[in-house]
Amino acid sequence: MEHIKLILVIALMCCFSCKQKELKTDDPKDNSPSVAQLKIQLKKKGFEIFDYIDPKTQDTIIMQQYFIAFLKTGPNRTQSVEEASKLQEAHLAHLGKMYELGYADISGPFGDDGDIRGITIYNTPTLKMADSLANSDPMVKAGRLVIEMHPWWAAKGFPLR
Repeated sequence: MEHIKLILVIALMCCFSCKQKELKTDDPKDNSPSVAQLKIQLKKKGFEIFDYIDPKTQDTIIMQQYFIAFLKTGPNRTQSVEEASKLQEAHLAHLGKMYELGYADISGPFGDDGDIRGITIYNTPTLKMADSLANSDPMVKAGRLVIEMHPWWAAKGFPLR
């Protein structure tokens, strides 16, 4: 039953974290930033970006660098069921804080029982910052998980489908 609750909580977190951020339209009531404004905002915050013109739509597509943390099985998995449960609660609280602060865009476990347990996509300007946030996870600190971090590029404002 605990596993089902955990899966539901993570699924809900993923659903709420996948908000589409739309770019400026021709609607005069639209307060979204223009492509030029968005590029300036992202560069000011230190994000790595590039853009290109979509040949089909002629829209400017902004690509932003994110960081994917692969949460892998750690060397210390000897905790009692009670300890592991407390660590899981702290882990979810940590991820919730990352969403709240705008540092994580999506996170979730994998559906198999492999070495890679799940992922978190960090929306931070630097690898160093993403790595620091990922390694502050209580599960990582306890050695139950370890982090493998990779830079990843994605189009800004596109929803998951």
